[in-house]
Amino acid sequence: MALSFEKITAAEREGFYKTLYHRRDTRREFLNDPVDDEVLIRILDAAHHAPSVGFMQPWDFIIVRDSAIRQQIKDAFETAHKEAAEMFDEERRAQYQNFKLEGIMEAPLGIVITCDRQRTGSVVIGRTANPEMDLYSAVCAVQNLWLSARAENLGVGWVSIIHHQSLKEILGIPEQIVPIAYLCVGHVSHFHEKPELEKAGWLPRMPIDQLIHRDQW
Repeated sequence: MALSFEKITAAEREGFYKTLYHRRDTRREFLNDPVDDEVLIRILDAAHHAPSVGFMQPWDFIIVRDSAIRQQIKDAFETAHKEAAEMFDEERRAQYQNFKLEGIMEAPLGIVITCDRQRTGSVVIGRTANPEMDLYSAVCAVQNLWLSARAENLGVGWVSIIHHQSLKEILGIPEQIVPIAYLCVGHVSHFHEKPELEKAGWLPRMPIDQLIHRDQW
C-alpha cells in the first residue's frame, strides 16, 4: 500500500472521522463470508503500527478460525457471563441477560491480542514510573485494529466477559503473556446507527462538555 506522509487532506480527515464515529461493537450481525487474507494482514499490520511505550511493541496476534476452539471460548464466555449476571440487582440482571454480548460462533474468526511484558527487558523507556504502560500500548493496538477493520467494512466485537486464564488454557498462551482482548471479526449485514447499549437505554452517551477539565480537575 502506497502511503503519503504529507499533510492529511480535508477529504482524508473526513474519512477518518467517519470511520471513527461509525465504529460499533458487533455481535449478532456477522455473516459467514470469509475474511480475505490480504484484508486480514492489513488490519493486523495497522494494529502493529500502534504507539507503544519505549517502542517495545509488546503485542502478539492469535488468529482463531477453528470452530471447536471457538466453541471452547464460547463455553468460557458462558461461565463468566453467568457469574456476571449475579452481580447486578434483579431488574438490571433481567436486562443484562437479554443482551447479546458476543459473536464468537457467528464471526468467521477471532483475533486475540496479547501483551508480552518482558519483550524488551525489565527496564523500558517510558515504563519506569508507570509499569502498566505496556498494557496500555497493547490496548492501542486493539483500537488501531478496530478502526482499520471498520475502514474495511468489517465488524469487530470485543469479548471482555471471559477470564484471561481460560483463554490461556484454551489457546496455550504462555504464563508470562497477558491476554488483552478476544475480538470477533468478520463481514456484517449492517452496522447499528448507535451503540446497542445506548440504544437499549442501559447508559446514555455522556455530554463531552461534562468531561473536559481545564488546568485543574
